[in-house]
Amino acid sequence: MAEPRRKFWGWGYEGQGPSREQREAIAAHLAARFGRGALEIVEPPRIEELALRAPRVSPPASLAAICSQSTEDRAGHAYGKSFRDVVRAHRRDYANPPDLVAFPRGEAEVSAVLDWCGSSGVAAIPYGGGSSVVGGVEPPGDERYAGAVSIDLSRLDRVLEIDRSSRAARIQAGAFGPALEDQLRPHGLTLRHFPQSFEVSSLGGWIATRSGGHFATLYTHIDDFVESLRVVTPTGIVESRRLPGSGAGPSPDRMFIGSEGILGVITEAWMRLQDRPKFRAAAAVQFPDFSSGARAVRAVAQAGLYPANCRLLDPGETENAGAGAETVLLLAFESADHSLDAWMSRALECAADHGGTFPEGAGKTRTERDASHGGAAGAWRQAFLGAPYLRDALVGMGIITETFETAITWDRFEGFHHEVTAAARDALRRICGGGTVTARFTHAYPDGPAPYYTVLAPSRHGSQIEQWAEIKQAASEEVLRLGGTITHHHAVGRDHRPWYDRQRPDRFAAALRAAKHALDPRGVLNPGVLIDP
Repeated sequence: MAEPRRKFWGWGYEGQGPSREQREAIAAHLAARFGRGALEIVEPPRIEELALRAPRVSPPASLAAICSQSTEDRAGHAYGKSFRDVVRAHRRDYANPPDLVAFPRGEAEVSAVLDWCGSSGVAAIPYGGGSSVVGGVEPPGDERYAGAVSIDLSRLDRVLEIDRSSRAARIQAGAFGPALEDQLRPHGLTLRHFPQSFEVSSLGGWIATRSGGHFATLYTHIDDFVESLRVVTPTGIVESRRLPGSGAGPSPDRMFIGSEGILGVITEAWMRLQDRPKFRAAAAVQFPDFSSGARAVRAVAQAGLYPANCRLLDPGETENAGAGAETVLLLAFESADHSLDAWMSRALECAADHGGTFPEGAGKTRTERDASHGGAAGAWRQAFLGAPYLRDALVGMGIITETFETAITWDRFEGFHHEVTAAARDALRRICGGGTVTARFTHAYPDGPAPYYTVLAPSRHGSQIEQWAEIKQAASEEVLRLGGTITHHHAVGRDHRPWYDRQRPDRFAAALRAAKHALDPRGVLNPGVLIDP
């Protein structure tokens, strides 16, 4: 069977997403919802419509076999997959594509590409699955560089070695989520890291951006699974020692986890694995309001129960998912070893203490694969997986549909949530004449939650990017003013730089620049991300 083709302009694969008929129905619904006239549906671009700038550089003969200058490859690597990126694609705006795309097949070719970039003054952008939603993979608009090359690691996609006794595996960084899990499954193992981008993102990308994954508590970020790393830098290879833990100074792994491609290209990692779950328990708990649900989540998080799923949805989130219009807490536990009744029973007690209600017998342990895929949980799961495809369809209707996410301690959460939501809604009224802001928790910690906000609003024709920039500015300023982080798991890229520069301690910024100078002395790796060279 032929490999499915990635969309060069948006999320996922060709042929996936709402049909024309479905888009027309959605457009009619939104026009009525926002009190607007009929929404025009703009079709996404076709590759033959694009006339890209001629490449400014060409690869040396030694690299020509692994490099592409085709329109489709260059366009497909010009942007990530944020709202802003998809809008620009719909505008047929590909003014700054990479000059070429390199597909190295091993570390030696990664090193050779970096050597050429350094000697020729060419910017080098490491590229995993291209699912960045913060401008993390696009070429810099900087005349200091002779050109830009996107280094696509998709050819480095194998599980190289498995240590069953330690439950760990050595995995190449270009492995996408589904292929990685397919290679682990025969061994009864799983990485169990499922970000929303799982289908179209890579292990190296998860590590470079400190991806947040499946677990809503305990193992929330990819950091928790990294045992050691191997990284190709312009000055040589860095490889950390494989250990279950170490107190030998600052962790070398931590320097590269979250480095977003500015220090080197991650090529391999030893990853901690888990036995595949055999037991699952899931329940949906209703609350009279979001504040009551938040207090219940705090109780569960501080009880040391560590549910795999502990996601609180406000009424707008549940309504958008077609699962009612109440505040709902989705709870789930999983294990490869034991029944989960005691854990779920205690979590439901915590929920009931704060006004939560649930059907009698909810949350019993099951071994069925689809134990948690029915009811409100199943409806939300399907909406969650389909959200990026729906977002792309809404872009074509001239709708603003985007998110921002953060984290805050429990003592500040209630006031924080009220003021951030108010600021976002006020911005929507001023800029768009209306719209909705909904909220959910993606992750929960003993000391605070990670709230995630979704904005949906009509826009002026041709002004989606500019209007969203104003809304994001207002929300981000409020998040930072109230002590939240500018991002909990979406990374920094270029889009969050203005606020990250203020959140990051100045002396740490100086240390990060020094590390970059030591590893990338010519400043060619992903310029403009995290820091300036």
